[in-house]
Amino acid sequence: MSKLAGKTAIVTGASKGIGAAIAKALAAEGAAVAVNYASSREGADKVVAEIVAAGGKAVAVQASVAQEADVVRLFDETVQAFGGVDIVVNNAGVYAFAPIDDFAEAEYRRQFDTNVLGVLLASREAARRFSPEGGSIINISSAAVTADLPTSSIYTASKAAVDSITRVLAKELGPRKIRVNAISPGGVETEGTHAAGIAGSDFENQLVAITPLGRIGQPSDIAPVATFLASPESYWITGEIIAAAGGNR
Repeated sequence: MSKLAGKTAIVTGASKGIGAAIAKALAAEGAAVAVNYASSREGADKVVAEIVAAGGKAVAVQASVAQEADVVRLFDETVQAFGGVDIVVNNAGVYAFAPIDDFAEAEYRRQFDTNVLGVLLASREAARRFSPEGGSIINISSAAVTADLPTSSIYTASKAAVDSITRVLAKELGPRKIRVNAISPGGVETEGTHAAGIAGSDFENQLVAITPLGRIGQPSDIAPVATFLASPESYWITGEIIAAAGGNR
């Protein structure tokens, strides 16, 4: 039997990259999946089509995780489509690197509204909507938290907050059988890294050079970790930040 048969998952920011890989991996294990997107309807529809073509269940739901009303609606539409929610993957995230001399309040708010407020809003709704049997919240952090990369002060701070939220909520929600963990990826090749000019750059080469496994990561390296954290195989794991970074610390 599939590990997640009968379960429903919400994956935020799932129209591409790591989120899309996680959505498809959860569906492959039997979960019905709400594929959330902020702006890329085409990408989300493609992910849904791939899941359905493989025999799974999925719907695309537009919502900005930085907007409270949107997050509530995301959960409402998921419950309407599938009857409940058991797994939430807080994957939606944004980033931009710049020297502190170029610090801008607007960029701070953009990253923190999505990367931190979005996690809190979705986690709140998950806690409210999960059944008495509990559920699993999986946050996507970043190896940047421990790498201390120059020019990444805003992004690193936002992901450090995600780590702290993960540990706090694991203790707060544990009595309700809700597990809260995070995955901390290293450099991963996605549409975003290509758009930002990171793929193939000197920066990527530096990442590869300090990664013991000697390559950049792929979304397919992260998705199985999320599936594990969503499944019964990890029922005794909560409050953990699991590095998936090829040994880069």
